[in-house]
Amino acid sequence: MLKKIFLGAVALGVIGALGFGVYAYKSPIDPISADQRDTFDPDVVEKGRILAAAGYCATCHTAADDPAYAGNYAMDTGFGTIYSTNLTPDMDTGIGSYSPAAFRRAMHEGVDREGRHLFPAFPYDHFTNMTDEDVDAIYAYIMTEVEPVKTIQKENELPFPLDQRFLQAGWKLLFADFGQYEPDPTHSDAWNRGAYLAEGLTHCGACHTPRNLLGAEKASQQYAGAEIDRWSAPALTAANASAVPWTAAEFKTYLIDGTTTYHGVAAGPMGPVVHEGVRELPQSDMDALAVYLADKVGATDDDPAQSKVVLASLQRNQPDPQYRRELGERLYATACASCHYNAEQIRQGRPDLGINSATNLEQPNNLIHVMLDGVNGPEGIPGVVMPGFRGALNDDEITAIAAYLRSNRAGKPDWPNLADTVADIRVNGPTAH
Repeated sequence: MLKKIFLGAVALGVIGALGFGVYAYKSPIDPISADQRDTFDPDVVEKGRILAAAGYCATCHTAADDPAYAGNYAMDTGFGTIYSTNLTPDMDTGIGSYSPAAFRRAMHEGVDREGRHLFPAFPYDHFTNMTDEDVDAIYAYIMTEVEPVKTIQKENELPFPLDQRFLQAGWKLLFADFGQYEPDPTHSDAWNRGAYLAEGLTHCGACHTPRNLLGAEKASQQYAGAEIDRWSAPALTAANASAVPWTAAEFKTYLIDGTTTYHGVAAGPMGPVVHEGVRELPQSDMDALAVYLADKVGATDDDPAQSKVVLASLQRNQPDPQYRRELGERLYATACASCHYNAEQIRQGRPDLGINSATNLEQPNNLIHVMLDGVNGPEGIPGVVMPGFRGALNDDEITAIAAYLRSNRAGKPDWPNLADTVADIRVNGPTAH
């Protein structure tokens, strides 16, 4: 009897393995030569340029000081380092031999021309939502406007068996929901356009959704907030920690200008998303994204300027005779207050740190990054920069200012282990500046 059970289990295992092998196998797609490429309408190429920017393709496919789209950008996945591939139309080391069908398969299914499964550091689980027309436009742009570059691809640094590409078929089976975006008839055209962009091309959830132990986004916690490159990507839901509720108008301003009056600036990983990415989209798309995100966060049409939180923060910002009685207050008054002082109303470009998103998040990382390294020219808004205090203030002083802002200005519970976090980010945290 035991022998029959054992043999049956073996047989089921063999059948399962064969079935998985059949599922995982993807046939190669024949390469094309450079002279087999189609010519593309200039309008399609320009559309592709805009879409590629909004999907920040160059951000993840360009290593520091290397040519655009040439790959080898290092991504720390938590399982090991993955290096992005050469996305230029070079015939030997790029995607020059890809036909439109091969490029579509890579974007929609996460499978390269040779039939190899791509690691989900490439967000094909979002790009699958895109239409063939939009994918083809990006292809037209890359093949027409991107300069071919020969590179030597760096080897991914993943442990066995995670480095085995065929196992990604199992990951897809468990976590990927393939298929183009289907409009939701219960929402407006603008909402659906915003959802198409956010869930597909701009893949907002890739940074703002927490992931499970296998690196997949937790579908039940879409936009619930996550950590990315040691920065906090805030929740884009009703759980958003901002002291002042977001509005559609604030979202649109943030995505275009990289700053808002009542929240903060697009620094760190969000910087290139705005300044090199979504702001390229037409105004109608920016409106649609704002409508969708405002709905997700539960925004209202209330005037933020009349918010009790804003009025109270302005009141707390008034000069106090005892202003310098503690180290944090003294340092704030000396190093920060001259730029961050608001009296009767809050001015854009002069953030009120009592309501700023970075001061109200559950983690102090974003505030610490900006205090250490500032906000440079390409970030924030034109003509306004913030100096970094990495060389001017030590860890104890940075900690004191952050603790003062959190407790006295935002009125929130103290951040635990704040001093340790400051020291860690100063030494180990990647800077965006």
